[in-house]
Amino acid sequence: MDKCNFRCSYCMPAEIFGEDYAFLPEEELLSFDEIVRLTTEFTKLGVKKLRLTGGEPLLRKNVPVLIEKLSAISGIEDIALTTNGVHLVKQAPALKEAGLMRVNVSLDALDTEIFQHMNGRKVKPSAVLKGIDAALAAGLRVKVNMVVKKGVNDGEVVKLASYCKDKGITLRFIEFMDVGTTNGWDFSQVVTKKELMEKVSAIAPLEILERDYLGEVASRYRYKGSKAEVGFISSVSDTFCGNCTRARISADGKLFTCLFAEEGHDLKEYIRSGASNREISNYLTDIWKKRTDKYSEERTADTVNNRKKIEMSYIGG
Repeated sequence: MDKCNFRCSYCMPAEIFGEDYAFLPEEELLSFDEIVRLTTEFTKLGVKKLRLTGGEPLLRKNVPVLIEKLSAISGIEDIALTTNGVHLVKQAPALKEAGLMRVNVSLDALDTEIFQHMNGRKVKPSAVLKGIDAALAAGLRVKVNMVVKKGVNDGEVVKLASYCKDKGITLRFIEFMDVGTTNGWDFSQVVTKKELMEKVSAIAPLEILERDYLGEVASRYRYKGSKAEVGFISSVSDTFCGNCTRARISADGKLFTCLFAEEGHDLKEYIRSGASNREISNYLTDIWKKRTDKYSEERTADTVNNRKKIEMSYIGG
């Protein structure tokens, strides 16, 4: 889903994505059956983990139906969903029953004024906190994602880290990234992994943890003497292109081999033109074998300012 009910400045700034912004019409979106068909072919090529994202994925009708279909695919071991959390209050039980295992909830501040400034709406953090509680009550595993911008919400780092530690929830800090071309990115606004670790260490010393799997994007740590974890996603200051194993499919069926890609491969057109499953599999294999993406490692002032990149709200985080 490319739509969202928030207008976060680092993803879908309100001055660009106004009330008259033309989002994708429903007929342009991949149908549930098309998503399932593609996923089935991906699993045959080794994919085991799925994540539904956006935009805000819970704005799409009948998401539990899709999750139930995906969870029935042989080879799928993990299904997660990234959300701003507002709709979890109503939907968490149905999502869990359908087969969803985890949610990553975006929460950039506990202070109401700062949070509303960042989400571009008048939504209070309490609405997201209620969604987190609903997800936990439904039996879903919860992680919180915090995008940190210098001079905006970096004063909330310790406060949110303490909240998550007390709740036993893993918090992931995400460096402000130059995804797309509309979020006004500048390196001076980036709070680096090193700076974030120094702030969080004020709560308790951190000890590094082994990565859970090949291609994990977060550096994982644990508060000493605790089971509570904290992670850092540092695609600006400490890149991880060489270990990336992620493929992203947009709501309208384009395959992207990098978050910072300029263009995608149109799977929807391929499917709707009558391609067989074998042809789809071969097409996916060919795309993946030819990928050369390493934008974060090659980032320069020229690429930041002059390269047209796909927006995060379109491709997913």
